[in-house]
Amino acid sequence: MNNLLKLKNFYLLITALSISILIGAIYIEYIIGAKPCVLCKYQRIPYLLSIFICFFGYNNLKSNIWLYLLAFNFLISFIISGYHFGIENNFFPEFGGCSNSDTNIVNKEQLLETLKEIPPNCKDVNFRILGFSLATINVILSFLVIVISLIISKNEKNKK
Repeated sequence: MNNLLKLKNFYLLITALSISILIGAIYIEYIIGAKPCVLCKYQRIPYLLSIFICFFGYNNLKSNIWLYLLAFNFLISFIISGYHFGIENNFFPEFGGCSNSDTNIVNKEQLLETLKEIPPNCKDVNFRILGFSLATINVILSFLVIVISLIISKNEKNKK
């Protein structure tokens, strides 16, 4: 019973973390005004999915599949944020989706309007927390969630 309580608390913690990160991203974008790049927006998707995975895992504690799905979900997050971290630090070249250029502009009004809506390049860090970019923080958090999920699933498997 004690292990089930720990597992429930883990799902609740990851849910709270995911909701906090999504709210923080929305706050940074809309209140502070720091525009996210394309990869920043992609990095939000695994956090949204983790809320649903944790909901099902919380309600089905007998199955470890939810822990494995959570670990896989954060592996995807780790890959996306790791790639973004690599672009920010010039380890990787930017992919085509990071730089926006519209060749269908025919007049200066369209040009001025599109300049307002162009997201920043993925290599430009426009917001930091304690000196770390949000992609760097996401790499660390994703890695920790993967490791902890796999440790918990291994311990649950050994208990059976």
